[in-house]
Amino acid sequence: MKVLVAVKRVVDYNVKVRVKADNSGVDLANVKMSMNPFCEIAVEEAVRLKEKGVASEIVVVSIGPTAAQEQLRTALALGADRAVLVESTDELNSLAVAKLLKAVVDKEQPQLVILGKQAIDSDNNQTGQMLGALTGYAQGTFASKVEVTGDKVNVTREIDGGLQTVALSLPAIVTTDLRLNEPRYASLPNIMKAKKKPLEVLTPDALGVTTTSTVKTLKVEAPAARSAGIKVKSVAELVEKLKNEAKVI
Repeated sequence: MKVLVAVKRVVDYNVKVRVKADNSGVDLANVKMSMNPFCEIAVEEAVRLKEKGVASEIVVVSIGPTAAQEQLRTALALGADRAVLVESTDELNSLAVAKLLKAVVDKEQPQLVILGKQAIDSDNNQTGQMLGALTGYAQGTFASKVEVTGDKVNVTREIDGGLQTVALSLPAIVTTDLRLNEPRYASLPNIMKAKKKPLEVLTPDALGVTTTSTVKTLKVEAPAARSAGIKVKSVAELVEKLKNEAKVI
């Protein structure tokens, strides 16, 4: 079974994000970039499926600038077999990404597609669902457990009321939640081996996809600074401040 995993290059989660002086976007100059944490979970799940003998090949795909090859090499070091980079310097929205992934899915014909449920930069949580709609594949989102049995995949989903298990017929799309697994670290020998694994570079034009966006970013602002909190000595003082100062009761 071939598994396709989508990964995204994002600002490292440990970095304090800075907004550009002209409010046109996030300042990426000299900022550490990493693989999206949810994408790391997706790669780990695919590798575990291969270790169980369920998956025979893992293909990782990313959409972004040339520098995204770094994140693809990381995925290859973690256990993926080959990589595909759809090279684009445009600011792509979720639908454009889903269309490009659909073109890659049509080209690769995987039986299972695994994505992180969301990226920590745009935080949209849309691409997996849009890809499911475009391909017509069954989809299981917010997965905390994935089991492949025969031509079906059972996905345990985290929902507001608890857990829900759905049985999907392959081919299918799964988006990963935080509790699905704990991603491993790449060993030095595997990092060296990853340098020799195949990495194919494509363009949106080569895939026949137009990435023109109908969404435009008008302004990006940092969150407003909050005043420091205070400690109160008693419940009575807390109630008094909520009533007279905050005026919320």
